[in-house]
Amino acid sequence: MSGSGGEPFDWVAASGRKARGRRPEYFDDPALDRLYSTVFALAAEVSALRERQDTVERLLDEKGTLSRADIENYAPDRAAGEERGLATRAYVARIMRGFQQEVEAMEASDPPIMDIVEKLSRE
Repeated sequence: MSGSGGEPFDWVAASGRKARGRRPEYFDDPALDRLYSTVFALAAEVSALRERQDTVERLLDEKGTLSRADIENYAPDRAAGEERGLATRAYVARIMRGFQQEVEAMEASDPPIMDIVEKLSRE
């Protein structure tokens, strides 16, 4: 990948740049926001590595050998793209399962005991 002037893009320099505006805050503790940001960045890297590994495996199955250029220029056909899409969705679902369980628990939680007491006292 190259920058706007044709020179190689410097990922290290780009990672040190300060983002415009405020960072989104999802939790009361900023450390949790940073932790989740890091975890999801790592998950994205793992996903990219899984796709690259899939590319290597498909090229080896097809050709028996490969070069870096083969890997960089590989474009999956429709079937391979669909397989990758399914694998990525399953991967994301596994990562997000903990969050999904929390949402399900909140949606199905029992009403607070005082709500029940108040309802019974009105009857």
